[in-house]
Amino acid sequence: MPAGAIVAIVVVALVVIVLLWAVAQYNALVRLRNLVQESWRQIDVELHRRHDLIPNLVETVKGYAAHERAVFDEVTRARAAAAGTGASVAEQAVQENQLTQALGRLFAVAENYPVLRASENFQQLQNELSTTEDRIAAARRFYNANVRSLNTKIETFPTNVIAGMFHFERAEYFEVQDPQVRQAPTVQF
Repeated sequence: MPAGAIVAIVVVALVVIVLLWAVAQYNALVRLRNLVQESWRQIDVELHRRHDLIPNLVETVKGYAAHERAVFDEVTRARAAAAGTGASVAEQAVQENQLTQALGRLFAVAENYPVLRASENFQQLQNELSTTEDRIAAARRFYNANVRSLNTKIETFPTNVIAGMFHFERAEYFEVQDPQVRQAPTVQF
């Protein structure tokens, strides 16, 4: 076989290998992007569940603490903002954190009413909300792990070349913005 033919075969084989590698990297990026989107949808499902529980909780507390109108209005406004659509992940995180703070104030009001705390309906709603919060936290961890994988793939060489060519973008983490949550607790004996 002439040397020119061998060189041509080697060049064609290298081009095929590079193309197969590029296709594999592109498909891996698509898989990761879809996994991030799916995990965001799981968070969204849990957030909707949370948003659906809140009016029942507010109505239950209202029956016992009717004069705490400002707290109810705050929870209602925060819920409406968080349940709105079209927000980015970062905006959604801020809105959900505001809702969490408003719920904390609602539970602080409930602490002042022993009969309310003893109410089976209130306890059931509080337990269901607590379970939902745990599910949101788990979904958030899953989402953030997928975002980390996608972002790492997009930023590392040589996959970043494929990501740049096909306009893959970094995903946003769903982060806690509440400074009270980020602050280390004070322990006193």
